[in-house]
Amino acid sequence: MLDSLSTAIIELDDRSCVQKMNAAAEHCLATSRARSLGRLFADIEGVPVALSEAISATASEQRGRHLRECRLAGGWFDCTIQPLPGQAILMEFYDLKWQQQKNKLQQREVQTAMMDLLRRNLGHEIRNPLGGIRGAAQMMAAELEERELGTLAQLIMREVDRIDELIEKFGQPELECKPVDIHYVLGEATELLRLEAAERVKIIQNYDPSIPELSADSSALRQLFLNLLLNAFQSGAEEIEIRTRVDYDSTLLEPGINRVLRLDIMDNGPGVPESLRDMLFLPMVTGRRDGTGLGLALAQQIAVAHRGMLTYAPLETGSRFTLRLPLEPGNG
Repeated sequence: MLDSLSTAIIELDDRSCVQKMNAAAEHCLATSRARSLGRLFADIEGVPVALSEAISATASEQRGRHLRECRLAGGWFDCTIQPLPGQAILMEFYDLKWQQQKNKLQQREVQTAMMDLLRRNLGHEIRNPLGGIRGAAQMMAAELEERELGTLAQLIMREVDRIDELIEKFGQPELECKPVDIHYVLGEATELLRLEAAERVKIIQNYDPSIPELSADSSALRQLFLNLLLNAFQSGAEEIEIRTRVDYDSTLLEPGINRVLRLDIMDNGPGVPESLRDMLFLPMVTGRRDGTGLGLALAQQIAVAHRGMLTYAPLETGSRFTLRLPLEPGNG
């Protein structure tokens, strides 16, 4: 019956050795029952010191405890620790994976709404003076006709129209999707990075050659990849690893998607300050003095337009940005 539960259950005896555990606990500890039963719980790899101390305190005080966001070998868990008769301990671990994914989806919705709000407000604030500039240029062009200054006035009008078009498209990528070789697009982005970085950064390409073509806008994806690579380089990274894999964890994407492309861009830079991590993909949020705060927001918009998602995770040294894109059933 315990094995049918999705909650990890572990019972310790009076010596804090593992006496019972269910199948979910094997995932939680990333080890088998055969290797765990009879062992001191604190000796199992990945068990944090704080959890061992809480177990000892529960046994001595005979009072239950609750630990939040406890990192174990199998991921992040909330843990309830209860004393049992005879100095035994019962622990329940609740997997936070689904809650974390729900939070990421909510963050993506907020980011998308913020980009739309920025686009509308930015458009309103900029289009008003642009209208005046274009009107003045139009009058100048009519007065000066074919003279050289009239040509310059026509140029002003064309550039104002171009800026107006950019504002209209800002935050709303219009995609021209075709079958795309993701590694070819990555190659274009890395070549552009090499032109700027010269020999100052090492790029490691860890690709899965079996990944099929996917339906995407190659120009938009190239911009997304370049934004991530430039962010890593400009933050001070000396090494960047690009890794592609086929993944079957599509819970962050739309229902009905069975396979996804998972692309990780990992660097050994200083990482993102903890205070910025929850807001990282919002517009105008940047950790660099010379940053605009638009690069990651636009990258997320491109990912969302492709029915995908861009996420961030801190590494022990550096950062990891992960892009997930659906692999269509017909692709490959």
